[in-house]
Amino acid sequence: MTDLQAAVQQYLEVRRALGFKLRQHEGLLRDFARFMDTRGQTMITIDLAVAWATAPTTDHPYTWKRRLSVIRNFARYVQNLDPATEVPPADYLAYRYQRPVPFLYTDDEVRALIGAAAGLLPSFRAVTYQTLIGLLAATGMRLGEALRLNLSDVSIAERELTIRFTKFGKSRIVPVHSTVADALDVYRKHRNAYAYGRPPAESFFLSLRGTRLLDVVVHKTFRGLVDHVGLAPRGGSGAVRLHGLRHTFTVATIRDWYATGQPVASQLPLLSAYLGHVNPMSTYWYLQSTPELLRLAMEHGPQVLKGTR
Repeated sequence: MTDLQAAVQQYLEVRRALGFKLRQHEGLLRDFARFMDTRGQTMITIDLAVAWATAPTTDHPYTWKRRLSVIRNFARYVQNLDPATEVPPADYLAYRYQRPVPFLYTDDEVRALIGAAAGLLPSFRAVTYQTLIGLLAATGMRLGEALRLNLSDVSIAERELTIRFTKFGKSRIVPVHSTVADALDVYRKHRNAYAYGRPPAESFFLSLRGTRLLDVVVHKTFRGLVDHVGLAPRGGSGAVRLHGLRHTFTVATIRDWYATGQPVASQLPLLSAYLGHVNPMSTYWYLQSTPELLRLAMEHGPQVLKGTR
């Protein structure tokens, strides 16, 4: 192992000890270390970092910027050990990413997707996807959070879910409506009956093999349901994705606040915590990205938009 490879390993261990997962970063950093080794280089320079970030295998400015940002953070760490290390400036390979307008589902479209899921075979697969889609639509949870739910994380009596090890390594309690709790209770009975006699599984949502559902399989199945229902992007929105249910929940919640005259500015931090956003700006983004919410925010005064600046 070269010195740079050892530095990559130490950097990953330090950052992970602080709660960062760095799944994609690890592969990129190790590739950068190999890139340096093949050139006989041991010192990180701006030119070498840029050369790696813009290697022929990549061809998009956003990809270049993302790759360089990974090396920038690593170079800052190495610079503490070797002051001669060069750190690429933040404005190198600048690219402003524009988040697409989210696809927002209507109530009828959500019902249509759940109805289409009822046609999946065998019947346990159908009830699994009906419940999963309904849960995501009703809570705005991330798919990964739902798939990581264990039986012990679902409290029907308390009407709450315990979300562990979220996108940012934190946990939170998510209260749910009584109708959601009832639906989860029905699924739990189906799930326990299906799992009877099989090896014990902690996961709340089960695959046909009695194991935890895989996100790639869920996304593939959902795309099939979308095609069956006939949904397509509209009005400049992005692709019809499962994550759109999270967008839809957020927008609908804010829209309902406006309709009932609730103080949106003071409520947004609560919604941010419910969704598991580390930075409230992630929640304020919806006010600017959704034309309907932007119009409502303007109508109800500039104070609602102050958090977006």
